[in-house]
Amino acid sequence: MYKRGIIGELNKWRQRRDRKPLIIRGARQVGKTTVIRDFGREFTQFIYLNLELPDDRKPFEDFTNFDILLQSLFFLKNQSLESRKDTLIFIDEIQEVPAALQQLRYFFEEAPDIPVIAAGSLLESLFNPDISVPVGRVEYLAIYPVSFPEFLGAIGETAALEQLQKIPMPEFAHDKLMQLFRTYCLIGGMPEVVAHYAAHRDITALSRIYESLLVSYMDDVEKYAASNAQANYIRHAIRSSFAEAGRRIKFQGFGNSVYKSREMGEALRTLEKALLLHLVFPQTSPVFPLQPDHKKSPRLHVLDTGMLNYYTGIQKEIIGTADLGAVYAGTMIEHIVGQELLARQYSSLHGLNFWVREKTTATAEVDYLYPYNGKLVPVEVKSGAEGKLRSLHLFMDLSPHNMAVRFYEGKVSLSKITTPGKKTYHLLNLPYCLVSQIEEYVRWLERQV
Repeated sequence: MYKRGIIGELNKWRQRRDRKPLIIRGARQVGKTTVIRDFGREFTQFIYLNLELPDDRKPFEDFTNFDILLQSLFFLKNQSLESRKDTLIFIDEIQEVPAALQQLRYFFEEAPDIPVIAAGSLLESLFNPDISVPVGRVEYLAIYPVSFPEFLGAIGETAALEQLQKIPMPEFAHDKLMQLFRTYCLIGGMPEVVAHYAAHRDITALSRIYESLLVSYMDDVEKYAASNAQANYIRHAIRSSFAEAGRRIKFQGFGNSVYKSREMGEALRTLEKALLLHLVFPQTSPVFPLQPDHKKSPRLHVLDTGMLNYYTGIQKEIIGTADLGAVYAGTMIEHIVGQELLARQYSSLHGLNFWVREKTTATAEVDYLYPYNGKLVPVEVKSGAEGKLRSLHLFMDLSPHNMAVRFYEGKVSLSKITTPGKKTYHLLNLPYCLVSQIEEYVRWLERQV
């Protein structure tokens, strides 16, 4: 309904001549099935297979050759093979039949004219050594929680969405869009939460959904971990991640535990593969290539800021603040800016980036780096005077270009800054609500300077 960005990416995939079967990546309950069902309406025929159901999984379990499998699927769902080119086959919960993942190769090799999409609970497959993917014969697309523009669409704020997408945003739209963004910050982007809020406009009723989401992730671990010890590590990592989110972390003793670096590192990397969190290691150079330093401490980002707010108990603080940058010592707004930057990406190989310069005398850190036309554009998330952007000034002294972005509570403006090192650069100040439009604004900034 409101995942317009991902539908656009799916249409690009559909139209490619070298298309391969597509595996949708994303954490449990980020809306994978809903998105593909919506996309299926654009086809003459739509075959939906849920491999948790015995009838749907049987053709894959009884596989002898591909022709029989193909005929069985169309027969099972009462669809015509004559319309195969305009038929979307969606195989959901594919991890339930490990052989089905391998059978995707035959769609690539023998039926490339049929669009095929697969999805499932990746957390489950991470603990199952029997599941392997046909390398080179499938491609991937990642789905993240609902972005702010998608949130506006979901709650029917079409006029606000229209003004959000104007470059530059009209000044008269600032206050209302910031008010709506505050609500988005509060509840986050999990589809079930957004849908409930859109229908009832009752924030207090969302607690049950947050609890259910957290419990479902815990249940996945209980069901699929290879040992009790592994389940304990990952269960602890899930619980502690929300309290530690937005900060740089150490694996050793993570979440005030007695667990060692190896145990917590393995648990957190497993959750990262399941897209429940991201370990963001710092870049130490101001130029390409992006080469995060894995010897340094990573910053932790969890799946959704709304879940972070609920788990840490800061929802009332968000409601009562005049500046989102003051909530949770600035951690909440920095975190949702990262969530918005991720929502623009559809490749699970790409992620967030930030910069550090660590010396014995002082440490400098820029919140995010935004890759743009061969440049690493620094992005700071900070209210207050421009003169307080010490780390940004240090980065710009080292950078070969002269563009930077700051997200804050104020309105769209452009400043010309001279660093203590005597370099002049252009700082684009944007209200928090415009993170989703960063590509268009950096392009606009380039034209202004």
